[in-house]
Amino acid sequence: MAVRRQKKMAALVKIEATYATDAAPAAADAVIFSNVSFTPLEGDEVSRDLILPYMGNQGMIITGQYGRIEGDIEIAGSGAAGTAPAYDALMRACGLAQTITVDTSVEYSIVEDDQESVSIYFIQDKVQHVLLGSRGTMTLSMAPKQIPHFRFTLTGLIGTITDIGAMPAFSTAGWETPVPVSKANTTMSLLGWSSVAESLSIDLGWSVTPRFLIGDELILLSDRSSTGTAVVEAKAIAEIDWFTAARNRTRGALSLVHGTVAGNIIEISAPSVEIGKPSQGETNGIVNYSLPLALCPDTGLDELSILVR
Repeated sequence: MAVRRQKKMAALVKIEATYATDAAPAAADAVIFSNVSFTPLEGDEVSRDLILPYMGNQGMIITGQYGRIEGDIEIAGSGAAGTAPAYDALMRACGLAQTITVDTSVEYSIVEDDQESVSIYFIQDKVQHVLLGSRGTMTLSMAPKQIPHFRFTLTGLIGTITDIGAMPAFSTAGWETPVPVSKANTTMSLLGWSSVAESLSIDLGWSVTPRFLIGDELILLSDRSSTGTAVVEAKAIAEIDWFTAARNRTRGALSLVHGTVAGNIIEISAPSVEIGKPSQGETNGIVNYSLPLALCPDTGLDELSILVR
C-alpha cells in the first residue's frame, strides 16, 4: 500500500443554499491555504461507566462529532474592482455579508442573522473529509516585509470520510498575487494619527459553538468580541498621547489600506476603537508601544468592515 504524503492537500469550499446540505464544491471552488491545521474528528468522550464484576477500561462513546480546519489565506484582491475575491466563501462563512458595488468594490460587513455556511471538502493525498454547515472566525495580520494573511478557523459537522481515486481537479483562477506590507503599499491611521507601525493584527472574535440538540444540530456563531493589537513606533507625547487615550477610553477610527492598484486593494475600517493599556518595548533599539485594541460597535454591527476594491 502506498504511503500518503503530507504536502499533497487540496480544499474545496462552497456556500450552501440550505444549511448543512452538501453544496458539492468543485474545481472552481478551490481554496489556496497555507499553514494548514486539520482536526478530522472532535467531540465529547462520554464514559459508559458500567457496573461490572471486574475492573478495566470500558471505552468511550464520542458524541457531538465535528471537524475543524485552520489555514492562512494571502490577503489580495480579485484582479478586478467589483469582483469578489477567490476567498469570498470563507469570508461569508465567518459572519460577514457580501455587498457588491459593480466595477467598484466588494464589502464584507458583520451580520448576525441569516448567516451563511459552507461545505468543505478537504483532501489529503486521496482521502477526502467532508464538513457540512461549516462556520467560523477569522484573524488578519499585517507586518512590514511580509505577505499579509487572513487566518480562517472553520468548524463543520462531519459528513463522509472516503478514499478517492485521484486528487481533485483544482483551479487557481482568480487568485491574485499579493503585495508585501510596506511604506509604498500600505498606509495606516489610528485615532487620527498617520501611523508608523511595526504590525497590526485583528481578531474578528466570533465564539464558534457546535450545538447538538434533539431535533437540531448546527455550528453556531454565538457571540462576538472583536479585538486587535497594533505595535507602533513610540513618538513624543505631543505628537500622539496613547496613555491619555487609554485612561480616558477615548474612541477613534482605525483605517488601513493595503495595495495601490485597482483590483488588488484591501481596506480595513473600524470606526470606534478603544486603546487598552500600552506596553513599552523596542525593536532595533527603537522604542515602540504595543497597543491592545477593542473594536467597538459605533451604530451596531459596524465595528469592522473589509473592502476589496
